[in-house]
Amino acid sequence: MSQINNQTLMLLLPLVLAQLFLMVFCLLVLKKDPVNYLPKWLWAIIIIFGELLGPIIFLIFGRKKD
Repeated sequence: MSQINNQTLMLLLPLVLAQLFLMVFCLLVLKKDPVNYLPKWLWAIIIIFGELLGPIIFLIFGRKKD
């Protein structure tokens, strides 16, 4: 039983780390760049609580392109 839990943890660890990295990256981008469609505070909520899809949605739709 413990081995199954350890294997599951080792499989999920890269996904959790990628999600954390993406969230921090998007919050840093949000802090310094202008945004589209929504205010920055709402984008921050979407990034933090949107798990993996929130940061991806922000990168696609939220960033203002020059």
